[in-house]
Amino acid sequence: MTLLDAPSFDTAEDRRRRMVIFLTVTVLGAVFGGFWLASGAPFDWPWTWSSHRAGTIAVDRFLRDVEKNDLKDAYAVWNHDPDWQQHPGRYAYTFDRFQRDWGPNGQENDYGVIRTHVLKMAHVYGNVLAVGVQINGRRDKGLYLDFDRRAHTLNFSVDEYYMAP
Repeated sequence: MTLLDAPSFDTAEDRRRRMVIFLTVTVLGAVFGGFWLASGAPFDWPWTWSSHRAGTIAVDRFLRDVEKNDLKDAYAVWNHDPDWQQHPGRYAYTFDRFQRDWGPNGQENDYGVIRTHVLKMAHVYGNVLAVGVQINGRRDKGLYLDFDRRAHTLNFSVDEYYMAP
């Protein structure tokens, strides 16, 4: 076969191929962008975005239950165990201590009665997602909770982070 015997260029096939490539890239980009937005637009690696979503939902649900003074549901979210009343002695952080820390009668935290919260930051380090929360509009001291990505439990964070105003 010589150069003069080459088949003629098929413009319809070329246009079809370019259209399929364009649509594939567009759909994949839309799925990627939608997943990023659904995860809360984190500035982290894409493989941690599902942890961001699960962790921020758990922290938000926990704090909403505390705001409603529904401490039994909040404790269930804290331990990721809706049936915790069937085995109350399983956890080191007991429900009595939990009530003293988060309840309205004897709150031993730095925030008083929790009325409002705003999730300000979330960052994955190691096996946990650190979540910074602004409580009752206070800008001087935030609440930092860790979300265990494997057990889906909450705990107090040992680290404090900068939360931009």
